[in-house]
Amino acid sequence: MAKRESTFINMVLTLFVVTFIVAVVLGFVYDLTKDAIEEAKMKAQSEAIEKVLPEFDELGESIKVALPATDDSLEIFPAYKAGELVGVAIKTFTNNGFSGFISVMAGIDNTGNLFGYEVLEHAETPGLGSKMNEWFRNAEKPTQNIIGKNPETHQFEVTKDGGDIDAITASTITSRAFLDALTRAFEAYNNTNQQLETKKTSL
Repeated sequence: MAKRESTFINMVLTLFVVTFIVAVVLGFVYDLTKDAIEEAKMKAQSEAIEKVLPEFDELGESIKVALPATDDSLEIFPAYKAGELVGVAIKTFTNNGFSGFISVMAGIDNTGNLFGYEVLEHAETPGLGSKMNEWFRNAEKPTQNIIGKNPETHQFEVTKDGGDIDAITASTITSRAFLDALTRAFEAYNNTNQQLETKKTSL
């Protein structure tokens, strides 16, 4: 049997076949795992809501809130205890991280202060930007700690930019992005506070 001549067309066809097979396999794996991945994300979200809020016995229906002068919207989860609004959890985000997208669940209590936060998703540098999940709630360092604060009483910007918050060491970009996500959460909260109060009185 004559050896098949290696030509540009043959190489292109071979590459196409290999790429097609890989795409089919990846598609199959995605279909196989997408439900489990989505379930894991929803579980992580529910756990984050419980961590960032005061004690509550009922979680109200979530509200989508458009942010002013943008095409973005955030999801707000109001929490009630004995019919009284105790706080809201806000799923916020920014695309300004060192590696792009950062998602945060922020909890704001009924006094309008940050009660807690949990980083849901990010691709920041391990050991540097990834420290944000603990850095900004260090009770021993008031200039790092944002718990119990809000942007009206404290400027949610890093000190390098004239703000009140110390940036993560060697991770100023991540710090700016994280604080941007928190500021957006407060913007959404302020835009829906009246709506949430109305819902509280109707329960």
